Amino acid sequence: MPPSPVVDLVGVGLNDINTLISVPAYPAPGSKVEYDSQAVLPGGQVASAVVACRRWGMSTRYIGVLGDDNAARIHRDAFARAGVETQIVCIPGAPSAYSVIIVDGGGERTVLSKRVEQMRLEARHLDRDWIVNAKALLVDGYDTAAATQAAEWARQAGIPVIADLDELYPGVERLIENTDYLIVSRDFPGRLMRESHLDSALRKTMNRFGCRLTAATLGQDGVLAWDGEQLVHRCAYRVPVVDTTGAGDIFHAGFVYGIHCDWPLERQLDFACAAAALNCQGLGARGNIQALDAIEELIVAGNRYHAPHGLAGLVRSLDSQPAPAVRYTQPL
Repeated sequence: MPPSPVVDLVGVGLNDINTLISVPAYPAPGSKVEYDSQAVLPGGQVASAVVACRRWGMSTRYIGVLGDDNAARIHRDAFARAGVETQIVCIPGAPSAYSVIIVDGGGERTVLSKRVEQMRLEARHLDRDWIVNAKALLVDGYDTAAATQAAEWARQAGIPVIADLDELYPGVERLIENTDYLIVSRDFPGRLMRESHLDSALRKTMNRFGCRLTAATLGQDGVLAWDGEQLVHRCAYRVPVVDTTGAGDIFHAGFVYGIHCDWPLERQLDFACAAAALNCQGLGARGNIQALDAIEELIVAGNRYHAPHGLAGLVRSLDSQPAPAVRYTQPL
């Protein structure tokens, strides 16, 4: 067979169907609460990021696993509408990954997730041709063996690997060894390196694994990155928040787009912060992926959160406070 055409981005990782329930406030135990709205929408870390990059004009493909249920049809239709090329492994008789997400009046979400053991993407499912014929690879690490195999192939082919990690999955160290741009949740570097200071944890992660960039997303505090020479902090943008679901997914998409455009690091991070903020103005993981001009407008004219004492003050603040609690149930 002829080789696959080269695309700008290939994503290997999670998809999810989300039932989003909006409530005025998170319900107290034992209470009865009338909800405002309900919607069933596609999501998932890598799946949502790939869709966002496609909307911004990049050619993309997605590799993942689905069941043979209605949720799978929702995903396939969404990928087709977005123009994303897919390589889907179908697991007969198994339900696709599913989450119920409670979104309170401030936009914070509580996630109850279900993913059965059969719904795993394995290394044997991957086609090397689909990985190496791309200009960048994005992984989330949930199916760690498959993500690692994809990353190793990409590294061998000189393709940059971007990883969106939030859990210390078994074997994740080998994946990180094959990652160029490691952009993770706030507490991940500290747990990985057993280091209480975030800035030190980012440095130590780079030294140990050889990444080109290590960074942590910080919610309203923006993003903190270590590029091997300096710490770079970019502030988050202030917008009316409807739902924070998918903010990290779209942040990673924005960062990938910045790599695609060969922008300087600060510009990459600003674009990612702005894209993520705007997405929070809609419901769902892909609820408000905005066009490029709208993102640029927010970068130029938008209001931002600011660390009251600059970078040094932010680092001290992060070291003195525990990571914010996120209500999340692990997949059953």
